[in-house]
Amino acid sequence: MTYKKYWDDGFGARGWKVDATIGDPQIIASTRETGQRIKTSVFVHDILDHFLSGYGVSGHRSEAMALIQLSRRTGLSPEPDYKQIVEEDLLNGQVNGESMRSFLPSGLIALLPDNENMKDKEIMAFLKNKLGVVALTDTLVDHFFALGKAGEEHAENNWMKLGLEHHEQKEIGDALQKLLVEIDGKAEEMNIEVTKGNITIDRENVSFDDLKDSNVKHIGAYQVAID
Repeated sequence: MTYKKYWDDGFGARGWKVDATIGDPQIIASTRETGQRIKTSVFVHDILDHFLSGYGVSGHRSEAMALIQLSRRTGLSPEPDYKQIVEEDLLNGQVNGESMRSFLPSGLIALLPDNENMKDKEIMAFLKNKLGVVALTDTLVDHFFALGKAGEEHAENNWMKLGLEHHEQKEIGDALQKLLVEIDGKAEEMNIEVTKGNITIDRENVSFDDLKDSNVKHIGAYQVAID
């Protein structure tokens, strides 16, 4: 993982990124801050619900699956997030990670004219005109649920391969959040420009260690027990 006070990636945000996400234009850096509904940060979501579950770092299909994993450990329905993605992205003809035709469910594909040259925005404009915005939104939200649930077995198998207990998602997530509060607060307090480190997760603890060979300012080692 890498921390920067300012990421020159079009967002300019302060925070942390898993190194595998660096260069992905859809991934913004995350701090320890959480939302009102969910008490763990986006960075914890990236680690637990995407990486440990074996999903891609971005793309709407991966996010559909990752949000089901987030729901498992928080008890909150992913429906509001699905609806937001549909309204902000899909209805405007934007789908990340693949083409609109490959993403849409077969029922919607069957409604489209036989024109492989239709652009994503044209496809969505056609469907909105055909079904209406409300019906199309509901259909797309249902599709996100179907995609998310279809990925559950893959996540469970991936956690098992890593030697971690899938049913302890919440406890691991809470420990990671406590760890992030410590290291992010320290980086901000020290006014660090750049630092790097590794997060390690085992059955009992989550920990952070500086990369000692990196030419960056160090913040130390931290460990939080998994309750």
